Amino acid sequence: MSSATQSQINITVGWGLLERVMMSTVFTMPCYVFLFINGTMLFTLRSKSVFRETSRYILLYNLLFADTVLLVQGQLMYILAAFKVTLTYPVCGVLIMLANLNTVISPLTLLVMSLERCVAVCYPLKHATIVTIRNTEVAIIVVWTSSALNIFTKVILLLNFRFEELQSLQMKRFCGKESMLLNQMSELYDKCFTYCLFLSTGVTVSCSYMGVILVARSASTDKASKARNTLLLHLVQLGLSLCSTVYSPIIIAISKVLDRTILMHLPSVFYVGLIIFPRCLSSLIYGVRDQTIRPVLLYNLCFQRKCSLCLSRPDKY
Repeated sequence: MSSATQSQINITVGWGLLERVMMSTVFTMPCYVFLFINGTMLFTLRSKSVFRETSRYILLYNLLFADTVLLVQGQLMYILAAFKVTLTYPVCGVLIMLANLNTVISPLTLLVMSLERCVAVCYPLKHATIVTIRNTEVAIIVVWTSSALNIFTKVILLLNFRFEELQSLQMKRFCGKESMLLNQMSELYDKCFTYCLFLSTGVTVSCSYMGVILVARSASTDKASKARNTLLLHLVQLGLSLCSTVYSPIIIAISKVLDRTILMHLPSVFYVGLIIFPRCLSSLIYGVRDQTIRPVLLYNLCFQRKCSLCLSRPDKY
């Protein structure tokens, strides 16, 4: 009887491990696909002088870089959680701070990109004077500095926690954003900063969108219409990014009303929809819609070989 029971336990554990491997493979495949697309897009934006010398493509590169780093970091955290691997507080702190750095960079870069599109449509004669390479570089420096100051503040607040009171630096829970909010002050600051960040970014993008709409209605130009659609997609990106910052509270709230069996796979579904998908939207928005990027991107996705999807030769760009 004891031998039969032990065999049943071994089979159960084996199936549990097999299920984790299969589910992890299914839910991580989209991440690998988008990492390939994002990596190709980053290479594309550095391959031609027209991309390196145009402000909106420089801003796009900055946004894609932050999103790609977040994809890699998120994938690593997902695999660790799927196989129930716990980390030490210092290692988890480094990973979370890296994620926080890029999480702030993405919405701030979207803000600058939205303002650039608004200036291009509403003030076309002043666009070349306002949106210069130098001003773009300054804007990117401000974005990174703001994000770095946020991380510095969080580290200072984190150091106020008495780590010597812990029995061990080994974490008992999986590494996550909430795991590093070790005191009430850190939690309060994180909430206030997140709300202010997305509120200010959302208002700025919305105002830019309204300005472009007014111009599009009066002028009815193709450029204004494309800018309007781009800004609308930026608003969608911001919304999804905001949802990704409250990922854990959403899971906790839904867990109170859903069946346990469904709940087992819900975090993985949310991971793909709220963590991975927003980080690939930039490549899809500009890679498909931008007539300058699209042929070069398709050419590079085909490993620089002739492809039926390529609409024209990329050499002319």
